[in-house]
Amino acid sequence: MPVGKTFLDNLNPRSLEVLRGSRAEPSVADSSVGARVQFERLGYFCMDPDSRAGALVFNRTVSLRDTWAKIAQRG
Repeated sequence: MPVGKTFLDNLNPRSLEVLRGSRAEPSVADSSVGARVQFERLGYFCMDPDSRAGALVFNRTVSLRDTWAKIAQRG
């Protein structure tokens, strides 16, 4: 790492995406930190330690390929 730089300098500033008003199955709210869930058509996520009641935080661990977008482009 170059002098005066940290790993934070290499992060994509657009990597944080906050979704407000999102909905999920009620069982997701009962998940514990580190629990892994799949959100349909998005990918697999892990519950973050910053989660709290009414403000759940999930980190994407695996993205799903969007084959439907490719099909739509072919038209």
